[in-house]
Amino acid sequence: MGLVAIRGATTVNVDSAEEIKAASLEMIKQIIEKNNIKPEADIVMLFLTMTSDLTSLNASSAIRQGMGWQHIPFFTSQEPQIDGMLARCVRLLVQCNLPVEQAEVKHVYLGEAANLRPDLKA
Repeated sequence: MGLVAIRGATTVNVDSAEEIKAASLEMIKQIIEKNNIKPEADIVMLFLTMTSDLTSLNASSAIRQGMGWQHIPFFTSQEPQIDGMLARCVRLLVQCNLPVEQAEVKHVYLGEAANLRPDLKA
């Protein structure tokens, strides 16, 4: 088993707790499903960033509470403000111990964030 990093990103239409929660949970659930992750056994940590226009809910809280995870470390940071950056975006980096090579992991980009990595579109 080796340490791999899985990327994800999603966007919301408006800054609301409901949209941030729904989008964040959809993203992590797809990552888990596509990579056959057993969360409490495989996940080492999650690192999230949020754009400064998202202030209604911390995406880490949405995932921790929505998934019922108590023992997985989370960290959230605000993305730097860069001209032309994608608005209302939550990005995620999940470190996992999985029996696959880094090149085999399946990243998940949803909503407008799919345009960030068109090379990873299914």
